Amino acid sequence: MSQPEPSAAPKSSPEEPWPVRVVSQKVGAWIAKLGWVWVDGQVAQISRRPGSTVVFLTLRDPSADLSLTVTAHRDVLDAGAPGLAEGARVTLHAKPEFYPARGSLSLRADEIRQVGLGELLARLERLKKLLAAEGLFARERKRRLPFLPQRIGLITGRASAAERDVLMNTRRRWPSVDFRVINVPVQGPTAVPQILDALKVLDNDESVDVIVIARGGGSVEDLLPFSDEALCRAVFGARTPVVSAIGHETDAPLLDYVADVRASTPTDAAKRLVPDLGEETQLIDVARRRLERAVLTLVERESHRIESWRSRPSLARPELMVDQRAAEVTALRDRAVRSLDHRLRRADDELRHTVARLRALSPAATLQRGYAIVQRADGHVVRAASEVKVDDVLRLRLAEGELRAAVQKEEKQ
Repeated sequence: MSQPEPSAAPKSSPEEPWPVRVVSQKVGAWIAKLGWVWVDGQVAQISRRPGSTVVFLTLRDPSADLSLTVTAHRDVLDAGAPGLAEGARVTLHAKPEFYPARGSLSLRADEIRQVGLGELLARLERLKKLLAAEGLFARERKRRLPFLPQRIGLITGRASAAERDVLMNTRRRWPSVDFRVINVPVQGPTAVPQILDALKVLDNDESVDVIVIARGGGSVEDLLPFSDEALCRAVFGARTPVVSAIGHETDAPLLDYVADVRASTPTDAAKRLVPDLGEETQLIDVARRRLERAVLTLVERESHRIESWRSRPSLARPELMVDQRAAEVTALRDRAVRSLDHRLRRADDELRHTVARLRALSPAATLQRGYAIVQRADGHVVRAASEVKVDDVLRLRLAEGELRAAVQKEEKQ
């Protein structure tokens, strides 16, 4: 009895769940709808079994930790990519297939093309333009490296010449520098995911001030991981400044354009990471000598100024200024005394003259000469005979005392 078609199965429910075979059949049916597709990826593993005409490939995405199994006839592989090796980039025409017995998904390829160098370079150029248009290469976003980092993170191959060059030359320039080294594959299918993981670890380490990604020279294919889009975007988004030290002067992976600093070689990276202790010591010595000369010049100039002040009379003989002021005070006091005496004598003379004049003009002086002042009873001074009448009592003031007199009628003779 044949099994029912998956489409004929009723809708699943807690009361009527689908059997595993039905679910498997439906998954296979949905996958089969994708049809034939062209797939691009990197060969992580090739398995050729003796006596078998089927070749098994593990195809991974260079920018993600994802892979698929690919099956192909040996003739298909030999016709399209006879010298295919692990790590190569390929483009293949395949159809996804789901194997219900194992619950696995694979691709069945009927055409495999190994991507040549020209195609790789064309892809890199397109990616370079895309990243540049998005601003990942912009100079204004690049950060300056710290003058003297406390700790340097290094991502490089294990026991590689690049690791040795960076560590040796950096410590030669600044012996006390501290490193945190993470060794990763620097080529091949597993390079990019492990580099991304190492970058994340170092970027999250608060003690790391700068990160260096380094490897020696190699072919374009060997340096492909350092032009990976995912790696470029991860470096662009890193919190910590990143130095790219890949290959030689002529090598220019896309990482060089995204990194904050591009070093032409791992040795050049050491020169950019830390200052040279000998040069800095020499600069300090030069600066110290300049400072000493400046201080001595300043002290000498101020000494001359103080000596000039000390040679002035006011400081050389300060009592002279006091004596001069004392003499001036004495002279002013003498002048004041003389002026006051002169004014007092002149005022005394004027007073005596005024007294003499007053005495000369005083009625008392007139009375002394025998004159008298005649006054009526009301005190009016009589100046003419017509001012009195007969029998008026008059008061006669003499120089000494006074008299009373009465006016008599003048007798005619």
